[in-house]
Amino acid sequence: MGKPNGDVNFVNHIASDSTVLFTAHWRQGSSMFAPGVPKLMAEFGNSSSMASTFVVSIYFLGFAFGPLVIDPLSEMHGRMYVYHAGNIAFTGFSIGAALSVNLDMLMAFRLLMVVSGSVPTTVGVGSVVDVMNPEKRGRAISLWAIGPLLGPALGPIAGGYLVEAAGWRWVYWLLAILGGAFGVLALLVMRETYAPVLLERKAKAMRKATGNYTPRSKLDTEGPSRIKMALIRPLKFLFRTPLVSTIAVYVGIVYGIFYLLVTTFSFVYSSQYGFDEGDTGLSFLPADLGMMIGVLSLGHIQDYLVLRAKRNSDDDGKYKLEVKLTPWITLPAGLLMHAGLLLYGWASHYRVHWIVPMIGAMMFALGLTGATMSLQSYQMDSYPRYAASGSAAVILLRSLIGALMPLGGLKMYDTLGLGWGNSILALVCLLLVPVPVGLYLFGERIRKRYDPVL
Repeated sequence: MGKPNGDVNFVNHIASDSTVLFTAHWRQGSSMFAPGVPKLMAEFGNSSSMASTFVVSIYFLGFAFGPLVIDPLSEMHGRMYVYHAGNIAFTGFSIGAALSVNLDMLMAFRLLMVVSGSVPTTVGVGSVVDVMNPEKRGRAISLWAIGPLLGPALGPIAGGYLVEAAGWRWVYWLLAILGGAFGVLALLVMRETYAPVLLERKAKAMRKATGNYTPRSKLDTEGPSRIKMALIRPLKFLFRTPLVSTIAVYVGIVYGIFYLLVTTFSFVYSSQYGFDEGDTGLSFLPADLGMMIGVLSLGHIQDYLVLRAKRNSDDDGKYKLEVKLTPWITLPAGLLMHAGLLLYGWASHYRVHWIVPMIGAMMFALGLTGATMSLQSYQMDSYPRYAASGSAAVILLRSLIGALMPLGGLKMYDTLGLGWGNSILALVCLLLVPVPVGLYLFGERIRKRYDPVL
């Protein structure tokens, strides 16, 4: 589907509408609070390890269900209304969290924060597809993905020192202050990008100017049926489109393992290596570095693969979308996840120098990024018009697994220890290695056979 005003230079576009800043800010809420959990639990007189884990992982429940409504709404009314409403709600709920008087109140506000804060993480993907042609999307997605990475990367570091200096409540006051500042910036510079909404606005302007009420956007659908279609579209993607289902299960499992791994950092580096709250926040950096390397390099590689495939095409530049799943990227990525878990688990089990488990975490994160970005970029190109809904389907499963896996996974570590516990997770990653290869070989056939009616 063509863009209303032609292709847009995404680098300039993203700089002007501050999507990266929005995403980084809202994603900080998932991790910035983590170093303050021990002080929070002590203040509220709760010593339950399950409760301390759930107060963090409840964030993922919001990420699971928020996009099911938010992303389809962005495809009905446009991206900008959703961005603005989400930011206002996120800021208000952050204030509520800062004023919480008990653990239940805090968890309720954290859940509401992430439902509203899930807007840029998934709608941002749709914004990339709105303005970029396929051969340029790799680098554009890499630039956009800096936001989701910067938030969780800097969150624990800033949160660790902020909690140490001012207490856990100031985490939420800071998020609220930043939310207000970014809200003003967004009102000044952000613009609508979704083609169907822009085309319908143009059609309405023509009808008003000419008095002829015939012109309509061919993409326009009126009435309750439009709302119904938009709200159930992510679930249709998940349950009726094998391609999306396969990607969602794969991404859900490997991200669930990553979230479980991250929950171990606090007690591994504090109890086994003697890190204080501030230094424990720094222990997240190697994994963040691995993800950043993966994001920045993969975007360029994917754009090169697409351009090469178009140049070598005998069909007027058309190419197989599966080129983004080339095995020389996805195979090493899967093996890196396997090796990284083994190194992290056994190095921390035997209390080898702290740099060694950090290297293992970085290896896992690098492999995770290479595999999941390849799959999700391939999915967006397969269904570009409904990129946000397809992304919501994947995020639903990813976030559900991310919320539940730490709850059961920590018991696994208690029973088996860090070495054998991570060895089991490494085996799961090894069994998943053939999945992207299978989609590379058979993805085109699956897409043609199960073309969704949405």
